[in-house]
Amino acid sequence: MNLEAKSLALFMRVAALGAIGRAGMEFDLSPTNASLRIQALEAELGVKLFHRTTRAVSLTHDGQVFIEHARRILDDIEETRNVFKGDAEQVQGTLKVAVSASFGRHYLVPFVPELLRLYPNLKLDIDFSDKRVDIVEQGFDVAFRMGELESSSLLARRIDDCPMVLVASLDYIARAGHPETVESLANHSCIPFERLNTWRLKDRQGNLHEVFASGPVTINWGDAISELVEAGVGIGLAALWHVGPALREGRVVQVLPEYSFYPETNIWAVRPPGRLTPVRVKVFLDFMEQRIKATNRVRYGDLL
Repeated sequence: MNLEAKSLALFMRVAALGAIGRAGMEFDLSPTNASLRIQALEAELGVKLFHRTTRAVSLTHDGQVFIEHARRILDDIEETRNVFKGDAEQVQGTLKVAVSASFGRHYLVPFVPELLRLYPNLKLDIDFSDKRVDIVEQGFDVAFRMGELESSSLLARRIDDCPMVLVASLDYIARAGHPETVESLANHSCIPFERLNTWRLKDRQGNLHEVFASGPVTINWGDAISELVEAGVGIGLAALWHVGPALREGRVVQVLPEYSFYPETNIWAVRPPGRLTPVRVKVFLDFMEQRIKATNRVRYGDLL
C-alpha cells in the first residue's frame, strides 16, 4: 500500500472544510486534480471515504474510521521530521494510553503535569480501566500491563519489576490466626483479583505450592483489595507497589513472607506491532520508566 502524505493531508482538509475544491486550493491543486487525488486514495484503500453532492462532501462511515489513522500517520511523519531537525522537544500529536485504574492513579496521574510542561504540544488520551483492552483494534499507542505477558505479536518493553505479596490486617490475623503453609490458605477468607483465584507460590527450596483462593468477595480493582484487607475482610494478594506504604505504616502485615509468588511479575509497556516507535511514544515511555522506578523505590524499596 502506498499512502502519500500529501494525499492524507488533503483528505484531512477536505473532511474539515467539506469541500474538495477549497481544500485543493491550500495544496495548489485544481478542483479536478484534488478530486483525482481523493479518488486515488479511495482506490488504494478499497473504500469510499466521502459522500459527494453538488453542494458539499461529508465523511462516510469508513471515512470516519480512517480519519484517526490518517491523523496518526501524519503526526508520526511530523515527529520524525522534528527529530532529524534536532527539535525533539517539539514532540506533538495525541498519545492514546490504556492503563489500569489503580496503577494509573498512582503512577501516571501524578506525573502528567510535568510531562506536559516538558512537551507542551503533546496531548494525552488516557483510558483508565482494569479490563484488558485490544490495543490494536481500539487504536491505542501504548498500554501498561502487570504480570506475565501472554504470547502475542505486541511489542513489549519491561519497565520495572512488580513483586506480589500476601497481606492481611492485624485484626484478621487475631481473629483467624496466621496461616503456616500455602495449603492452609484454603481454610482462610481470601480476596482474589478477578480470575486469579489459583495462587501459586514457591518456597525457599524452589518447591512450587498451589492453592485455590476463595472468600466472600472477588475484586477487579487493586485499590479495593487493599482497602478490604485493611478492613479485616481477609487475606489479599497484592502488588508491593500497592501495599508498600500500608506495610511500612503497620496497617497490614505480610503473610507467609518465606514464600514468593510464582511466576515473577513485571510492569510492562506494550504497543502495536509492525511500526517504528513514534517519537511521542518513545519520550513518553522514557519519561514514565524513570518516574515509575523512582516511585517504586519510595513506595517499597526498603521492604525488599
